[in-house]
Amino acid sequence: MAIWRVPARPLPMGPVLFLDRDGVVVEDRHYLAEPDDVALVAGAAEAMAAARRAGFALVGVSNQSGIGRGRITAEQFAAVMVRLDGLLAAAGASFDAFAYCPHAPDAGCACRKPAMGQLDELRAAVPWLPEQSWVVGDKESDVALGRRAGLRAIHVATGHGTEEMAAVQAAWGDDPLVLAAADLPAAVQMILAATEEGR
Repeated sequence: MAIWRVPARPLPMGPVLFLDRDGVVVEDRHYLAEPDDVALVAGAAEAMAAARRAGFALVGVSNQSGIGRGRITAEQFAAVMVRLDGLLAAAGASFDAFAYCPHAPDAGCACRKPAMGQLDELRAAVPWLPEQSWVVGDKESDVALGRRAGLRAIHVATGHGTEEMAAVQAAWGDDPLVLAAADLPAAVQMILAATEEGR
């Protein structure tokens, strides 16, 4: 497991929005290696900024098997993240913390989603209230990670979302804490509405 960013001091315990990167925040480019290829999903930065204004910390959790497969280097990943951070910062939506798994799927690691390694590593720096926190992703593994951690989950249709829909429905279709949305902006609207209802 690797960390790209953690806050200088632990954040106060509170609501956290955990976000997959590729296909949720940025357009999925299949082993994104070049900073110039970073393109935000439409409305993603503005949605993240709205969540931050509502009191959510923004935390990225991402499987980056391209590193373990030798398709991209750690340096290329870091350069992509710097570019992404600049785009998000312009909207007031930078990640407070970002963890990623650099291993290939067959590595047997404890950090590839839906394993809990990324969340376990982040817990001290970004403690969260499970009943107030959410995960948003485009794959069944994102949903599974969230539910294992006791979080509500939203599966979005962007990225791999459409092709993963059947798997999510089969695994989580009866779970009332697993929702579906068109994209990250729609997911954040649902989250903010649910937050308001809970107050």
